[in-house]
Amino acid sequence: MSTNPLSKRGFTLIELLVVVVIVGLLAAIVGPQFSLARERTYVSVMITDLRNFATAEESYFYDFATYASDPATVQVRGFETSQGVSLTVNEATSSGWSATASHIGTPQQCYMYLGSAAPIGSADSEGVVACS
Repeated sequence: MSTNPLSKRGFTLIELLVVVVIVGLLAAIVGPQFSLARERTYVSVMITDLRNFATAEESYFYDFATYASDPATVQVRGFETSQGVSLTVNEATSSGWSATASHIGTPQQCYMYLGSAAPIGSADSEGVVACS
């Protein structure tokens, strides 16, 4: 019985190539799904920040009978934007406000308005966050 010591060791080049191709295909399938999940997370963070901002604006209105035109003004009331989120107040009067949230990780923006402020972006219902 003659045995070749090299025939029992390791993997052949074909076997390694098949494994590399399979791993590459799996990465190609999973990669875009991971990207979509990340973008959904960014949108969720923007929605949460706008809702928290609405609460802080109402607290500010209760004390000053007008809405704050700068998000930094309501920070003392416990509001702070999340990392990567930029919030802009588009309109603020004594009868309403509108704001836009954006995130550096996605081209989407979220909008919200309340009271007599003009609807902005895709927001078409008062007090409801809309993203596009």
